[in-house]
Amino acid sequence: MSSLKKIDAAATPIDALAFARAFPSGRQILQNLRQNSTKVQIRLKNPKKVALWAVAGAIAVAAGVVLLVHLERWRPRVILMRGAVIRSSADTRKELPIAGAEITVSDNVARVTTISGQTGYFKVKFRERVWPEETLNLNFQHPGYKPLDIKVKIGLHLPVDPHKLFIAKMKPVATRRTRVARHAVKVSDVRIRYTVNYRTEQNIGSMVKVFQIANRGGVPCNGKELCSPDRRWRASKKSVTLDAGSGNIFRNVRASCIAGPCPFTRIDSRGFEHGGRTIVASAIDWSDTATFLVEAEVFHEAIASMVRKSYPAIYGRDLHFTAPPTAEGVSIEAQLGGKLMVFPYGTDLYMKWAVCGSRKGPNHDTIYQCELKPEYKF
Repeated sequence: MSSLKKIDAAATPIDALAFARAFPSGRQILQNLRQNSTKVQIRLKNPKKVALWAVAGAIAVAAGVVLLVHLERWRPRVILMRGAVIRSSADTRKELPIAGAEITVSDNVARVTTISGQTGYFKVKFRERVWPEETLNLNFQHPGYKPLDIKVKIGLHLPVDPHKLFIAKMKPVATRRTRVARHAVKVSDVRIRYTVNYRTEQNIGSMVKVFQIANRGGVPCNGKELCSPDRRWRASKKSVTLDAGSGNIFRNVRASCIAGPCPFTRIDSRGFEHGGRTIVASAIDWSDTATFLVEAEVFHEAIASMVRKSYPAIYGRDLHFTAPPTAEGVSIEAQLGGKLMVFPYGTDLYMKWAVCGSRKGPNHDTIYQCELKPEYKF
């Protein structure tokens, strides 16, 4: 306290002002504390807002990253669609396949077109880019039938099942209902006739051949090329060839050792085990001379024809039947007005009393179908 100077009461105002600035009063000190507290509160509120905006921005960035990764993983697929095109009918037995139908798959930007086969089957691969949540349109067109559209929705969560079968039932173009003539000719006792060719074998005799292998037993092999199986004794080999002649084949060929030291012989059956026109019988002998016998039955090959008959399936005014791949001369026998007649089924498929068509089946057989003309009835 001794270092402090005594302040005169008559000090100038300037000195008093300086003193007041240097030594603020208690009220001023409290006022300063309040101001500083307000500034501190204001400074504390701003970081909260910044933190909130930072959190919101982080969430937006994370959502964007997830979306980008999801889109990066998604790739446009090659969509495979397959099915069949058939005729729409209240009677399922008349839902015949439609060949030559034009199928177009499109997404209003790209399109792919294919044609149905003989069985109505179609398969189409849509290779163009298809975005999520799109709709594909399958359009079916064929002369004589009404156009048909099938909508298929696709997307990230709506994949097209590659095993799904699309059945397109096309309605025939509206025509006058077929009216059976008042005095229609009756078609009855319908049968299918065709010829099948097949190969035949007829036994015409047998052939016998005897041959010998001359050899001396007990002679060491000494590294010779032809020896006994244990490579100790010298051996001899002989083969005979038999020819059955043109148009003939051997069957049931037998070869055996009939004389001599047969236990020390071996017969090679590879040349005759499957028969044929020419056969070869071989044997090996590593002892004394042995005798062999070859026997075979001779068959003559020929092509024979057989006429076969079957009955068709008749539904209403439609007739259906099939013929095997080897069938020739397909024709239809039927009673027309009480008279038996034969109608060859030519390449033009023309029939006096019916409109006919055909297609190939899955086993290479031929499927025929005919529809009666108005002047006839079953």
